[in-house]
Amino acid sequence: MEFRYDTQLLIEGHGLDEDTLRAYFLGHFAGDCLLIVGDEDCVKIHFHTNEPWRVLEYCAAQGEIFDIVVEDMDRQARGLRG
Repeated sequence: MEFRYDTQLLIEGHGLDEDTLRAYFLGHFAGDCLLIVGDEDCVKIHFHTNEPWRVLEYCAAQGEIFDIVVEDMDRQARGLRG
C-alpha cells in the first residue's frame, strides 16, 4: 500500500473553491484518491496520504475543520481495529 492514511474532513469557511483546493493538493501533497466536493461555504475532503497532519494543517488554514477521520488503512488491511 503506497499511501497509508485515509484522511477525511469537512472545511467550513467563506469563498472556498474546489478547483483551488484541488490544485493545492495536487501540487503540494503526495497521495491518491482525492475527492473534493462542496460549495463556497462547506467542502468535504477525502484523500489517501502518508502525512495526514500536513493535510489537516493546510485545511485548518482555509476555515474551520471538523468531522475529522484519519484511518490507518495498513492496520485495517491486517485485520486490526483502530
